[in-house]
Formats: sequence, structure tokens, C-alpha cells
Amino acid sequence: MLHLSLRAFALLTALASFAACTKVATNSDPGTAATQSTGGSASTGAATDETAARHAYTHPHEFRFAVGADIKGLNPLTGASVYETYLAQLCMAWLIKTDARGDATVPELITEIPSLSNGGISKDGKTLTFHIRKGVKWSDGAPFDADDVVFSTNQVNNPKNNVVSRDGWDQIVKVDEPDKFTVAYHLKAPYSSFAVTFFSTGGANPAVLPKHLLAKYADLNNVPYNALPVGIGPFKYESWKRADSVTMVRDPLYFRGAPKLDRVVFKIIPDRNTTMQQMRTHEIDAWLPISPHFYPPVVAISGVKMLSDPNYTFDHLDFNLAHPVTQDIVVRRALRYAVPRKEINDKVQNGLYVLGESPVTPASRFHLDLPLVPYDLAKANALLDAAGWKRGADGVRAKNGLRLSFAFATSAGNPDTDTSIELIRASWKQIGVEIDVKRYLASQYFAPFADGGILYAGKFDISYFGWGSDPNEDLSNLYACYRFPPDGQNDVHWCDRVATAAMDRAKTSYDQAKRKVAIDAVQRAVYDAVPTIIITTRKELIGYNADLKGWKPNPVAPFDDMLGVDI
Repeated sequence: MLHLSLRAFALLTALASFAACTKVATNSDPGTAATQSTGGSASTGAATDETAARHAYTHPHEFRFAVGADIKGLNPLTGASVYETYLAQLCMAWLIKTDARGDATVPELITEIPSLSNGGISKDGKTLTFHIRKGVKWSDGAPFDADDVVFSTNQVNNPKNNVVSRDGWDQIVKVDEPDKFTVAYHLKAPYSSFAVTFFSTGGANPAVLPKHLLAKYADLNNVPYNALPVGIGPFKYESWKRADSVTMVRDPLYFRGAPKLDRVVFKIIPDRNTTMQQMRTHEIDAWLPISPHFYPPVVAISGVKMLSDPNYTFDHLDFNLAHPVTQDIVVRRALRYAVPRKEINDKVQNGLYVLGESPVTPASRFHLDLPLVPYDLAKANALLDAAGWKRGADGVRAKNGLRLSFAFATSAGNPDTDTSIELIRASWKQIGVEIDVKRYLASQYFAPFADGGILYAGKFDISYFGWGSDPNEDLSNLYACYRFPPDGQNDVHWCDRVATAAMDRAKTSYDQAKRKVAIDAVQRAVYDAVPTIIITTRKELIGYNADLKGWKPNPVAPFDDMLGVDI
């Protein structure tokens, strides 16, 4: 929740948010239908039921939605948050979009998805052939063709561009363009996540970019285009008022036809109490995702419905294993015993999320149900005692000149996150551990390595946020030995050669059964080594105006299917 091949994308807030891609909470029963409620009552189904005459507060054919943080830019090539991907789904250019489950199965700017059966994947699995859709135009009227795909591929792999990750893209040895409507990727090895990675909305990946506008630049980090991109979608960008809003209008050139909505307004409201008030006054039509803290009052608003869907996002603590104290596995295991996860879920998340141990959430077909580590302060203290971590006069444990005092990083402006942290702080104090909490603006917290981002530049001992993944569950970008930033999103700096080999097997196999075996092995390795403590896995909680019709958000890309949406 970045959401990058199958890469998990950083969500802007811990507990409140993407948190990308992908990706965005989960349900103990992934097959449960979406739940809606209007003014406290509940029904089952997606946001598709017919409405009577519009409410007076509804703006006909204008959809206004809000999230809980600001954005850095509108070009997903250099974006790192799920909120930027929401906008990109509406306006940017994609080879593949996602279906109702969130799988990357819908050809957008290609005519079909390559497979072994249709010849799009070569027999050795190393060549992928994409057939480009003809007659498509960018929103400025310029024609779209294979030149744009080749150019965009090269921009992802351009070392001058500050992309968050090149996971998967570095598998490309060569790109061929036999004609203006055919592109062939020649890979180092078979790559199972190609449909998600190579310009799909499913993994919060970079979008296809217009060569005719951008070829003149050496890099795309700070070009004017990033503030108001040209894309190929049902909508196009009209304006971006910094720290206030982004307005999108109908794109009359979109090849699939005109959407029913005239306008979409994305409102930037970092203070969620303000967002709550605007839901009550109906100044916004949707709030996503809603933190569980705000779920009860949103449900109670007349004229508002709720969606609660399975999701691919988990909230967690990451250890920075580049630092000496966190390298001690006994410390990490003791801290896991001392995280009051059930209390956090009950008190902060209203019991709406799901306790679990795997970075692959129950919404995924690759989920492995691992035994839940109990909350056990006595066990945590015993582990630390046995390992020689002794309490000092101030109550904080130390060993060999190192103290169990951690720089604890999180994003700013999230009261439920703050409450969760205080519960953790109080619990850890009982085992001789202290934390110094540092809160950062999301734009700084999730910034790329080259920009000095807190996560990717390793400026923390322990961090707290949400990861959103996608249904293909390639975990290598998060945990492989060769994916330390800036070459990936392994911000924990964990390196397990056996687990990395399993990730590589999963990445290079088109056989889903073999992938499942490999991904199971990775989940067990993460569970045993504890580079990450899973707090909860999420449900995607969305409140929306009951006048909104036809919206069917999926758990990975909620704005992928907007042609039939109206209000």
C-alpha cells in the first residue's frame, strides 16, 4: 500500500489508509460479500442499487472524494503512495487493468494478455509479446502506439529517474518494436508477475507515458508534466491546487467511450476530523479508505452507505536490520510477544480488522494460515533475560553498550495510529523497551531513496505503516536480498538466502501450484525471522453517497471500472 512489479506499495497512513496497491484490507472470510449500510442499516451488494431522486446536496454528475493525506505528484513513475495511484487509475495510460477480484486480467491498451496458449509467452518463457490497440489517442489528441510503450519502459529503467522500485523491470534484457503496434520484451528468465508489473493498475505501477511530450528530458523527476499529466483514461486532469484538490474532467477522446460522470474532484483533507465533518455535511461523496475509528460515526450518517470488502493490505512494524540492536532475533521475537495486537484491534479498529501473521493476507489465494503468536509479556521478558539484556536504573534494558531504545517512525496526522503507538509504548515499557516516536509528513516518509525518504533511506529503527500488495503475491520486492533500497522496497534490510531462492522460484514460474509452494516457504521464513511484525490485516472501508450508482471498487484498484458510474 507501490504499489513496480507485483510490488507492494506504501500506503500513506498506518491504520487509516493505501496502502497501493495494493492494495486494501482483508476479511476473515474472503468470500464474504461487500456489506453496505445506510444510516445504520445494512444490506449486501456493491454500490449499484438504484436510487430515487437525488438528494439536494448531491452535485449531479460530479463525484467528490477525499483521502487522509497530501500527494507528491501526479506522475505514477515517481509516486509512492496509494492515493496517487487512485488518481492514476482514472486518468493515466495502462496496458492492463484489474477485474472484480483485483487480478490483472483486463486488456486496456493491448488487445490480449500474453499467455503460453495464445503465443504471447514464448515456449522458454523469456519473451513476452504485446499487441497494441489501434486507434487510441492521448488526451491531448496525439496518437498512441508502441513508441510510447518502449519509451516508458526505458524511463522506468533510466537510473536518473527516482522510481521507488525497478523490481521486475530489471528482468528486461531488450525491448523490440517490430512495428508500431507490437512490443516484445526479452527477459533474463520467465517472470510470473509480468501482467501486474508491466504497466498495469494492479500493483500501483508506473503508467505508460507520452513520448511526444517527454522525450526531450534527461530525467522525469521534476518536469512540468508531473503536475498535470496527459494520459489515456475516461478522465483527464484539469487542475491541481496544491494541498487542496485535484480536478478531473471527462476525456472525450477515450477509446472506450464517454463516462457518465462529467467531473471527479479529489479533495486533500489531511485532518480526518475535517473529513468526517464534510461527510456529515455532504460536501464530499466518498471517503476512502476510512479508518475503523471513524466507521461507527460514518455508518450513522443519513444518506451514506458503506462498503467493507476483503483487502490485500496489512498494518505492521518493520525493523531496520541494518542497525545493530534490531539485528538480534531474540529482541524481535520478544517485541512481537509484547505487541498488544488484539487490544489495538478492539480499541482502535473497533474489532473490524483481522489478526494474522503473514504478509500475504487472507484475501489472497496464496495465504498461509500461520499460528498466531500470543500476547505474552512474561515470555517476552524471559527471552530478553535469557539473552543477557539487563534492565538499567531507568528500566531500559541494555547489553554490550546497546540499549533497547528505538527511533520509531510513522506518518503524521493520524490519531488512531497515535493511540496504537501509545498502547505499544506502554506494553514495551513493561519489558524494558523505550521508543522515541518521530512523525513525518507522508510525502517525506514515503519519498524515494534518492530524495532521502525516511523509510527507503533507512532513517529509523522501527517503522509503522501499511503495505498493500496484489493478488499475484511476489514478495521479492519487499524481502529479497537484492532488493535493498534504492533497488527495491526491502526497507527492513532482511537477507535470507533460502527465502530469496524461494521468492525467485515463485517469480520465475508460470505454474500456480509451484508458486504456492514457494510463497508458503517465504511466509514461514518471515514468520520465523520476524523482520516484520504483522499487526492486523485490513478490510477496505469506504463510505459513499447513497446517490452514487454503478461503482464497483475492487480491493486493488478501486477506480478501474468507472465508465458506468454516475451520481
